[in-house]
Amino acid sequence: MSVRRIAAVAMTGLLVAFASACGDDEESSGGGSASTQASDKPSIKVGLVTDIGGLNDRSFNQLANTGLEQAKEELGIQTRVITSKSNADYVPNLQSLVQQKYDLIIAVGFLMAEATETVAKKFPDAKFAIIDSSAEGMKSKPANVSGLLFKEGEAGYLAGYLGGLYAKDNNADTISSVGGQKIPPVDAYIAGYQAGAKAANPSIKTLNGYSQDFVDQAKCKEIALSQIERGSAIVFQVAGQCGLGALDAAKQEKKLGIGVDADQGYLGEHIITSAMKRIDTAVVAEVKKVQDGTFAGGKDEIFDIKSDGVGLGKLSGDGSKYQADLDKVQQQLAAGEIDVPTTVK
Repeated sequence: MSVRRIAAVAMTGLLVAFASACGDDEESSGGGSASTQASDKPSIKVGLVTDIGGLNDRSFNQLANTGLEQAKEELGIQTRVITSKSNADYVPNLQSLVQQKYDLIIAVGFLMAEATETVAKKFPDAKFAIIDSSAEGMKSKPANVSGLLFKEGEAGYLAGYLGGLYAKDNNADTISSVGGQKIPPVDAYIAGYQAGAKAANPSIKTLNGYSQDFVDQAKCKEIALSQIERGSAIVFQVAGQCGLGALDAAKQEKKLGIGVDADQGYLGEHIITSAMKRIDTAVVAEVKKVQDGTFAGGKDEIFDIKSDGVGLGKLSGDGSKYQADLDKVQQQLAAGEIDVPTTVK
């Protein structure tokens, strides 16, 4: 959807914002005045700070921004996005939005947990939401931070189950995953993926590697090519923008790939599916809470299979034949009948 800034934003305010933020200002992608669609609701300002993956990761940060744009369109909010270039940008970028009196400030990602807690403690009257990190788990227990958490392992389990079935039917004995940094959300995806694959195909071998990077596609491509050389028939990327390199390796070597966070099937027919978490939906829901006065800091909200917070993207032709099997497993996950691990062995 398209969003536009209008002249009602004071030029002096823009200059102050630009000077105080250390990352790139992406206000043109989400800024502007309130939409007339929600004129009966309070006009609020919502800011979003990306982690170092940036909006071009085509998954994690981009999904958060999609949710912000949707909230602007549906709820009539004013928005601003700041892209962080390094970890050192997190605190000043968050603080910049506080100083500009944004009603809700969204931090995108586990890597921003420490910075979010630091700024939230300093500004107890500001409201924050952080994706992929627990507010309840913060040492200082800030009452002005909401945690938006996802059961990535459930989506990973479904993707792995599909991978195990495909491998068994196509005389393949190995599938693999490429993670970015070894952090809990990444490991939850991978642990679920490995468990699902072994549940579908007990003899399957799983390979895993970490790029320790969420941006450099060459690093993930190198890992994926090495895994393919060792027999991997399917590569699951869990590394944001870096992971696009892993999917490119799968395409190059005529293997299959599994996307992450967003539905990445648009990358080509080699994408058999994507393990998704609906960050966009979570962002819209949190904005609504601030707008209607029901925001509750100091707590976490969990998005899982049962609530349609995680799941699989569209299945390719290679994957569609397993739809009935996946539907059955999804029902079992929703019912709590499958114990999904969250740590990689």
